[in-house]
Amino acid sequence: MPAAGFWAIESHDIRFGRDGNWYSDGERIVNPRIALLFSRSLKKRPEGGYQLQMGDERAAIEVEDTPFVVRRVDGDPAGGFSVVLNDESVEPLDPGTLTVGPDDALVCRVKDGAHEARFLRSAQSQLAPAMAEVGGGFALRTSHGDFPIRAR
Repeated sequence: MPAAGFWAIESHDIRFGRDGNWYSDGERIVNPRIALLFSRSLKKRPEGGYQLQMGDERAAIEVEDTPFVVRRVDGDPAGGFSVVLNDESVEPLDPGTLTVGPDDALVCRVKDGAHEARFLRSAQSQLAPAMAEVGGGFALRTSHGDFPIRAR
C-alpha cells in the first residue's frame, strides 16, 4: 500500500507513529496526500482507541503516542502562539495544557481539549526561545504570565 497507492483500509495494519508518520503493514506511507487523508479521517472510537473513517469504511488503527503532532509553531509571547497540526489545521496554543514526557517531548491539548498532540522536534525548537527555567522547572513565558510545563 505505501508505494502503490490507496485501496481498502480494512485490509491493512495501519499505525500512526510517534514520529508523526503513517505506516501501513510496517512500511512508512510516503504519499503525502494519503498521509493527509488519514490525518483528516482520524476519529476517536466510543469504546476507546482510534479508527480511520472514510465514508462507510472504518478501520481500527494503532496510535503509538498521540493522535496528532504539532508540525509548526507560529506567533510570539506577546500575541500568543498557534500550532499547525499534521491534519493542516491551525489552532491557538493553550499554554496551560503544555506537558513534557520522559523523552523531553512537549505535548499539548488540541481539538477543544479532546486530544493530545506531540510536538515534533522542529516545532518544539520554534517554541524554545519563549521558555525559561522557573522554580526548578520550565515554563512558557507569555504576556499573560508564566505557564509551568508539567510532567505528562
